[in-house]
Amino acid sequence: MGGLMAESEYRLLEKFPSISDYRRLRAAVGWSELPPGAVEKGLGGSLYSVCVCRGEEVVGCGRVVGDGAVYFYIQDVIVLPEHQGQGLGTRIMGRIMAYLDGHAHQNSFIALMAAKGAEGFYERYGFTRRPQDRPGMFLIWGDEST
Repeated sequence: MGGLMAESEYRLLEKFPSISDYRRLRAAVGWSELPPGAVEKGLGGSLYSVCVCRGEEVVGCGRVVGDGAVYFYIQDVIVLPEHQGQGLGTRIMGRIMAYLDGHAHQNSFIALMAAKGAEGFYERYGFTRRPQDRPGMFLIWGDEST
């Protein structure tokens, strides 16, 4: 076939990726490796997750974590590099936004941390960059480079 895949070759399923699929997706986009036990616990604590599958292979995912009422965080919107550029991230975000539409309340806080260069993608969904006078902070536990 070559070139772009037909959209019908991909299915979006409301499910959690397996531990091995999640670790494979993270590795493919250059994200840090996490131990299987941590991944299992983390995925189990998610509020919502969607996977993109081509055949039986999970080629992308996205999930929502938080308290389910006041705070929601969009996490792990990942598409394997060889499947990027085909609208799969847009389809993942569409499902996530539909989930939030049914679960977030007036003035719920919905946040995400965009990868460098991906800010414009999330701005399409109404996300804005945090102003300099309201800085956010983070810590990656055990990362000796911080």
